[in-house]
Amino acid sequence: MKVTQRVKKILANYESDCAGTKANLARILMHGRLGGTGKLLILPVDQGFEHGPARSFEKNPSAYDPHYHFQLAVDAGLSAYAAPLGMIEAGADSFAGAIPTILKLNSSNSHATSKDQAVYGSVNDALRLGCSAIGFTIYPGSDDQFELMEEFRELAEEAKAVGLACVLWSYPRGGDLTREGETAIDVCAYAAHLAAELGAHVIKVKPPTGVLFQAEAKKVYEDNGVDISTLTLRIAHVIKATFNGRRIVVFSGGEAKDLDGVLKEIREVRDGGGSGSIIGRNTFQRPRGEALEMLSTIIKIYQGKA
Repeated sequence: MKVTQRVKKILANYESDCAGTKANLARILMHGRLGGTGKLLILPVDQGFEHGPARSFEKNPSAYDPHYHFQLAVDAGLSAYAAPLGMIEAGADSFAGAIPTILKLNSSNSHATSKDQAVYGSVNDALRLGCSAIGFTIYPGSDDQFELMEEFRELAEEAKAVGLACVLWSYPRGGDLTREGETAIDVCAYAAHLAAELGAHVIKVKPPTGVLFQAEAKKVYEDNGVDISTLTLRIAHVIKATFNGRRIVVFSGGEAKDLDGVLKEIREVRDGGGSGSIIGRNTFQRPRGEALEMLSTIIKIYQGKA
């Protein structure tokens, strides 16, 4: 695997990391059809844990099979596949070496009444399964946010010590946040910055809206004339919030939407300087042929060909 100059430049931003961690980041950045471009397209399949099997997979029953997702990610030429322990274990041997994997170590579920997450995987599990990275979710704003951050700190320290990369889902929710506030630009940028401060290599946040939620932040944005009128500008602002672009930031696909809506959002992420996308339900809930065609179009968008 020859590492491109673009990827070498990205890796240089991670000044404290060992060769093993940088090698695993390089594996993800160099894999698939976007390999070497500095852009990523990742398939995450933790929705069964988070929302339940029927809500996640019944629209496309083939998706009940963990091998379906591995094969979809491989055939689409994606950068990596992220999933909980059981899903990775169910295909670890059949797909060993076929695509970089990210072991999601914590999740919530639809029965939960608190904004917390259960930790059900370990760094040792990630090593045993040949993963390139661990994944973790925090909920900035929730009553459990500090416990989640401390859990990530411990796991990230352990992962980095053995050469694994760390992917952090940073999803504001709970506490005083309203539904609208969860995706407000000031809140999303703050969440991305928190993830960078916590030492994540790859940061996952939701595409931000033009809402300004926090009164103190709203005044700063308005007094300084920060232009957040388009999604492209808001993406660029989130990138600036992650050490002025020194961290990899990918954006979620969110709830299922029509194809035109997905592709429009992807173009704006690209134009705003986002590192790529991590899209689950918007792909695997579609028939396989449609999903592959959509993923191919998304790749072409990030390649500047569509």
